[in-house]
Amino acid sequence: EGNHTVVAEFVFLGFTDNLKLQVLLFTVFLVICLLTLVGNPGITVLIQLDLIAFVINSDHTLHIPMYFFLTQLSCLDICYLSVIIPTVLENLMVGTVSISETRCAMQMFFFLFFGVAECFLLAAMSLDRYFAICYPLHYTIIMNSRVCRSLVAGTYICGTAVGLVHTLITFSSPLCGSAIDHFFCEIQPFLDLLCGNTFPSEIKVIVVAVFAILSPFLLIIYSYIRIIATILQMASAESQQKAFSTCSSHLLVVTLFYGTAGSMYLRPKCSYCASVDKFLSLSYSVVTPLLNPVISSLRNKEVKGALRK
Repeated sequence: EGNHTVVAEFVFLGFTDNLKLQVLLFTVFLVICLLTLVGNPGITVLIQLDLIAFVINSDHTLHIPMYFFLTQLSCLDICYLSVIIPTVLENLMVGTVSISETRCAMQMFFFLFFGVAECFLLAAMSLDRYFAICYPLHYTIIMNSRVCRSLVAGTYICGTAVGLVHTLITFSSPLCGSAIDHFFCEIQPFLDLLCGNTFPSEIKVIVVAVFAILSPFLLIIYSYIRIIATILQMASAESQQKAFSTCSSHLLVVTLFYGTAGSMYLRPKCSYCASVDKFLSLSYSVVTPLLNPVISSLRNKEVKGALRK
């Protein structure tokens, strides 16, 4: 019972009505998009070329299990950005943008699918580093190609499940509006459109977010506690530095991604702020895919060595 609205399409309020600022933001996001679409495929191509070199003359710089996951991360970043950036650029170019309910639901699902898959992929990468440092003699046996493919398949299964559950929860609730104070169909600003008491929906979203964000993050924390304990037990400072250098890139990516995503989803609706939420969304949906290949290449001697070859 109530003043429910039958919504055929939604309207994004976007960033700003200032024309000059819109032009500036459009240019910035277009450059970020182009750099991301160059950097991530570049990492993927580099790894594949290195594997070809290994097949031809058994000379390879990039270790296969670790960089197999890095290839998957680059692909996820490309897909992740592709879900968001067209709507962002359209909004900045023409102003207010409308989107059908079906397209909005699909955008929300794929955004969650790729985002959650990245969460679990980062956890799988931490397991790879854990076995490489804590069990170096058994590493190639534990992290064989079948295990690596199974871990990647598991990340996509988790992404699909969370995306479906979140999207169904959100779009099965009655709506009392159609204007979204955001630049794409994300769950948190979408909750403002729900009618009546939104607390049950908020709890459902937080519960699913705990599974999607907190559970892989706890696995990462556990892995790095064991990794640090093992590194501290190493005899020489050189061995410690070498072991830590193999984890530093992954640790930076984890900090950047989980710090912003956790701040967005693991908090109650009463703490929402449209401008802050937009900034957080930009951080993990647009900026992080750009920085991932930069962090992986500039802080990794093996990648730079393969690139020189």
